[in-house]
Amino acid sequence: MTSAKQYDGLEIAIIGISAQFPGSNDYREFWNNLAAGSESLQFLTDEELKERGVDATLLNDAAFVKTAGGVLSEKETFDNGFFGYTVEEATLMDPQIRLFHKHCWNALEDAGYTAAIDKKKIGLFAGASGNTNWKIHLYGQSANSNVDPLYLSMISTPNFINTLVAYKLNLRGPVFYVDSACSTSLGAIHLACRSLLTRECALALAGGISIQTTRKKGYKYHEGRISSNDGHCRTFDKDASGTAVGEGAGVIVLKRLSEAMKDGDNIYAIIRATAVNNDGAQKVGYTAPSVKGQAECIAAAMKMANVEPGSISYVEAHGTATRLGDPIEVRALNEAFALGGKEKTCAIGSVKSNVGHLDTAAGVAGLIKTALCLQHRQLVPSLHFKAANPEIDFNGGPFFVNTNLQSWEGRDGQPLRAGVSSFGIGGTNAHAILEEAPVRSDSDAGRKYKLLTVSAKTAGAVERYLSSLRGFLE
Repeated sequence: MTSAKQYDGLEIAIIGISAQFPGSNDYREFWNNLAAGSESLQFLTDEELKERGVDATLLNDAAFVKTAGGVLSEKETFDNGFFGYTVEEATLMDPQIRLFHKHCWNALEDAGYTAAIDKKKIGLFAGASGNTNWKIHLYGQSANSNVDPLYLSMISTPNFINTLVAYKLNLRGPVFYVDSACSTSLGAIHLACRSLLTRECALALAGGISIQTTRKKGYKYHEGRISSNDGHCRTFDKDASGTAVGEGAGVIVLKRLSEAMKDGDNIYAIIRATAVNNDGAQKVGYTAPSVKGQAECIAAAMKMANVEPGSISYVEAHGTATRLGDPIEVRALNEAFALGGKEKTCAIGSVKSNVGHLDTAAGVAGLIKTALCLQHRQLVPSLHFKAANPEIDFNGGPFFVNTNLQSWEGRDGQPLRAGVSSFGIGGTNAHAILEEAPVRSDSDAGRKYKLLTVSAKTAGAVERYLSSLRGFLE
């Protein structure tokens, strides 16, 4: 068994984070919302729905759900000059690509690195949601465009999101677009960890983004489909009827733990291991989840991490709140942990109850949530859970749904550990084992006053930076 001071060289440190989720424009706001137990989903009035073109007769339909889901604020803004794009190019660019530039830059800045100065090879692994609506929009907008048609196709297609960012930020490590549906971003993190361990790069950016360019105006609930009957995501609850749809963007910076410790980097948490697999044909249908596939993936991650299931005291579940998915996920966890109906020692929850299902950004949202829980040594509430879905076998394992903000304490001198699951529709499963960061030794107090230097490209940017810094210090 490993301890907090014993590492085998396969650990990866999370040293930078940039995130934007419903109700939050950065990861600090995200943490505050999680700790407060806030649901960041938008519900619409009849007047708002009428203004968006919804027929009045539909508003009186009992099956009509008056929600826009989890929506990002400030997703339209983009400093095109900073990244070297013309106004016309930025106007025609897929909004996901625009916003992803910002989060890759912010994540590197949060980690204290920049490819413009550092000689390290930096890799990038991420994915985005499909955006057919934006392509249709461009047919009318680009008729008189001065942008080269080939280049226009690239800046409006999610598949080019990573290579465009790599070009603008001078990233010279491996750069790959990842797409495995809902498990995309955790799968990207898995690939980034592998690239670091094989020393293809010294730093790696990984994550995902999902933004919808259609104006949300509710939906009609249909039994058995993925969207819930009331717009809420009631993961593991008896009243769960489906998920809520959300938007989000998350990018993390990864580095081999041994080098991060040597270089004095800020470490949010450690990734001890990751694993991926696919269900194959061992399930009732293409879109159905598989107990065996999920259990094998989780067990593989624990084996690679060289940790016992009993040392893990939190699992961030995929948690779609579907009547089929939730029971299968807990059955798979019970099988992977193989601890029987012993004492309830492992909390479980899902960020989808706060912000909805973020599609390609779902996995990185869960991982960032878990890393922040480890950093703060607190477990945050999973929302809307009152009584368990009777189909879920909570008696068959150590799991309980955590519904309150509480301190998170280690057991028997072991470090805090957690699992993070993300399962893609179609069968690609991903799981990560996280651990709290090693305790840093105190440095000398040094001088009474310390100088903070601030740098930006324009005077306005300096002011915004100073304002952000003041907010952080306060």
